[in-house]
Amino acid sequence: MPVDFVAIDFETANRSPASACQVGLLRVRDGQPVASEEWLIHPPQGHDDFAPFNVRLHGIDAAMVRGAADWPETLRRILDFVRDDVLVAHNAPFDMGVLVAATRASRLPIPQLRYFCSLRLARRNYVLPSYALPKASKAAGYNLTRHHDALADAEACAAIVVDVAHTRGRLNIEELSDATGVQIRSLRPADPPALDSLVAGATF
Repeated sequence: MPVDFVAIDFETANRSPASACQVGLLRVRDGQPVASEEWLIHPPQGHDDFAPFNVRLHGIDAAMVRGAADWPETLRRILDFVRDDVLVAHNAPFDMGVLVAATRASRLPIPQLRYFCSLRLARRNYVLPSYALPKASKAAGYNLTRHHDALADAEACAAIVVDVAHTRGRLNIEELSDATGVQIRSLRPADPPALDSLVAGATF
């Protein structure tokens, strides 16, 4: 069975999880990338200061997001791209936490989405000294040269899922979850993800 999903990655302007300033999306069909999008985001008001630490990580500053998509437009575009797919992210609680926090800061309803964590998948399938995204994606055969670029990071986490799915016999995303014990979780308005890794500039 083919593995289909959408990989997602956010970059943030500061330590606030609502401060999304860039998103990258990669659609995967039968283990192959078929479409991608990446754009800058003007973070919600009150979360739009750019911390020097974050700017050093991703190179995005306040001047670059002037006139960029706001969060309501960004959320609409994300949902249009994702449709019914499972979202995949490396340290998914962080990225889903960004989505929830920015949506709440914009006073919008939390969308119902399913998500899967490539970090947890890597920990259960590779033996590595570090499971940070550059190391884990290298084990999957992807050389991440632009870490903290949202689309490059989405491509890297997709490579991990595709590699493990193929290694285990061309599993689809549901079968991969069953085989590895890495749950596909559901994001619901009353049940946001555990924000256990909301560290600005996390090195995953």
